[in-house]
Amino acid sequence: MKQLCKHFGHKVDVTFDDQQGTIEFAMGRCELDATQPGVLSLRAEAQDAPRLERTQQVIGSHLERFGRRDELSVSWA
Repeated sequence: MKQLCKHFGHKVDVTFDDQQGTIEFAMGRCELDATQPGVLSLRAEAQDAPRLERTQQVIGSHLERFGRRDELSVSWA
């Protein structure tokens, strides 16, 4: 979570601490919660379905790339 927030912090508005973070894109927003050990929960929201899909794609692809060694995969529900 910290790596993702720091990465996007160079480009968009980001706030985070050891357990939670928020990434604000022009297209949407993602809230990250790492309060449960071994689990990162994501909540994406946007004004419409195409923007939501893009927000999820950007967050998901970056997380999967950062977690490639651990075979991390992101699924949205």
